[in-house]
Amino acid sequence: MTQQLFHLSSTDYIFPPCHFALKEPDGLLAIGGCLNTKRLKKAYQLGIFPWFNEREPIMWWSPSERGIIELSDFHIGRTLKKARNRLKPRITINQAFEQVISQCREQRLHEEGTWINKNMLKAYCQAHEEGFAHSIEVWIDEKLAGGLYGIMISGVFCGESMFHNQPNASKLAMWALVNWLKKHNAHFIDCQLDNPYLSSMGAKVIPREEFLTKLKEASDYHPVQTMWHPQDIGVIYD
Repeated sequence: MTQQLFHLSSTDYIFPPCHFALKEPDGLLAIGGCLNTKRLKKAYQLGIFPWFNEREPIMWWSPSERGIIELSDFHIGRTLKKARNRLKPRITINQAFEQVISQCREQRLHEEGTWINKNMLKAYCQAHEEGFAHSIEVWIDEKLAGGLYGIMISGVFCGESMFHNQPNASKLAMWALVNWLKKHNAHFIDCQLDNPYLSSMGAKVIPREEFLTKLKEASDYHPVQTMWHPQDIGVIYD
């Protein structure tokens, strides 16, 4: 299959088929366009996501291999169970989205740099306002200790980033997310790219074609209206 880098128009939201993505760098499909929420929503529906650094053009990706977590494969180790029992976290949904994405940005900014630049921050906060970007928050002693955020349009939660201020707090957020998605009969979590941290929680890698098939199968999913209402989700770990 021929690989080709596409330049997106700023006046429409059309994306090329994912099989045109480059082999090097792996998965780069297109550049340009904008981060308008209509374009973001279309991208995630097609299995494409933006990822670029400050002062770079907007880059859109569909990697040849995709990291995912099947909900039934999520790994709950003894250390995580002990952390839950010791920390007694309170878990909320969509009660501190801007805090979560800002903490994700700050944590990576000080460690290895971040793709959550100011334009991305603004775009995902707008997506949250429009009801398709969501956050899970972990509170310990009434302080925000960890969390994650992502996009959910179909039956797939597309995880974007997570952070922790206490050990295991981001894993507690992921555990809560998995149980919440199970409770609502969702399909799986898209991790985009695999890494050792995600692998330790049960993530696996599948080919792009398989991912796109699974994404299409999840496209008919319709969550209940209250699924992402701001709320305290109580005893989610039972």
